[in-house]
Amino acid sequence: MTAVQFISFSLINLVVLASGYIILKKQLFRLSWVMLIVSIATVSFLCTDSYPVMRMLAIIATTFTAMKVIAATAEYKNKPVALTFKQWFVFATGWPGMRAQPFEKLGSAPLTDAWHLIRFGLSRIAAGGILLAFAHFVVKNYPLTQLTYWFISIILLIALSLILHFGVLSISAGVWRLQGVNVHMLFRQPAKAMSLTEFWGKRWNLAFSEMTSIAIFRPLKKITGNAAALLAAFVFSGLLHELALSLPVNYGFGLPLLYFVLQGIAVLIEKAIYPASALLQNKVTARLWTFIWVVVPMPLLFHTQFVKQVVWPLAGL
Repeated sequence: MTAVQFISFSLINLVVLASGYIILKKQLFRLSWVMLIVSIATVSFLCTDSYPVMRMLAIIATTFTAMKVIAATAEYKNKPVALTFKQWFVFATGWPGMRAQPFEKLGSAPLTDAWHLIRFGLSRIAAGGILLAFAHFVVKNYPLTQLTYWFISIILLIALSLILHFGVLSISAGVWRLQGVNVHMLFRQPAKAMSLTEFWGKRWNLAFSEMTSIAIFRPLKKITGNAAALLAAFVFSGLLHELALSLPVNYGFGLPLLYFVLQGIAVLIEKAIYPASALLQNKVTARLWTFIWVVVPMPLLFHTQFVKQVVWPLAGL
């Protein structure tokens, strides 16, 4: 990314932040969606010739900033907006979650479990670092066969997830709790999920869960019913992942969307069969059911060019 591109990217996001607060205060919900589309399209165009990693980071940052405007505007619908501009700015730039109201308490007395979250995050960063070191060792000392390549790719995905999802974001939650903001871990022991509903709704990436619930599911369910609104939320999540995983590398279009459509269909099937299903009542088979649906189609999500052009370079390989 050149200096001009970086300055342009920064200015666009500052405009989104400033105008977003006005949109929030005036409850201009439709305009918040227009701003999302325009800002992402502009940043994507500006970064067309950037390295895929930089283009991905720019698109993700802009998407999250613009989505916070949508989520906050929906969250405060028919409510007085007590959020000051300072609180809005801190929420929009310093926390990936989508609930703005906890930041009304910014600067209050520290909350419990803050240091636990920070220590937990540091331990996960260390674990991810060890896996990255192992991957570097294998690549440096052994022939890179097809099997080795995919083995290392899986290790890298796990390592980067430990560092970011379970490390940096846990530390961030702890730091904000020290400032009196009642935020929590966004990734809550996903391996313990006993169903897809629990995995996607209560354990994995609650920022996305909050986002799709506030912006898509709740507004639509009164019109379309729960099932259609739920599937629409998964489709929207798939589209956002297209922006993050396919657009930066100009490859794999439709694959992340297909992954989330499959997840949405599987959740609907699960909800339909759960009360009478012995399969989902048993802890072992319930976890196996969840694991198969989440993991087996994962090559659709992390497709080959994303792994090659983003994951490996991010890991320094």
